[in-house]
Amino acid sequence: MSLNKVSRVDVTEGAAQVINELKGQYGDLMFHQSGGCCDGSSPMCFEDGEFKIGESDVKLGEVEGCSFYMSRDQYEYWKHTHLTLDVTPGRGSSFSLEIPLGVRFMIRSRLFTDEEVVFLQNQESNKK
Repeated sequence: MSLNKVSRVDVTEGAAQVINELKGQYGDLMFHQSGGCCDGSSPMCFEDGEFKIGESDVKLGEVEGCSFYMSRDQYEYWKHTHLTLDVTPGRGSSFSLEIPLGVRFMIRSRLFTDEEVVFLQNQESNKK
């Protein structure tokens, strides 16, 4: 991965297809990485604005034009982790929009390299 393309969250082709199907049905969407209620720690997909984002949430980035958030407390544990939004067959037990399609979103993760951590820290300090 080129350092000028480092992101905190990416999406697989399969998940992108589901997102685009849902966007066709519901319009703009958003994601929030659940911290343990409902379906464990699954990414939850909502119509944009249907999940109230507050000061205790961190925007990790965007996937397919959809904002992706996580609580600040959870972010402190995961800030050294790159997340990839994926999809798998099966029904989750959450309120996420993909559930009626017979699939559920899931997260694959890996630790950032030392170089990626430095790049992200510099990128985030430049935003302040």
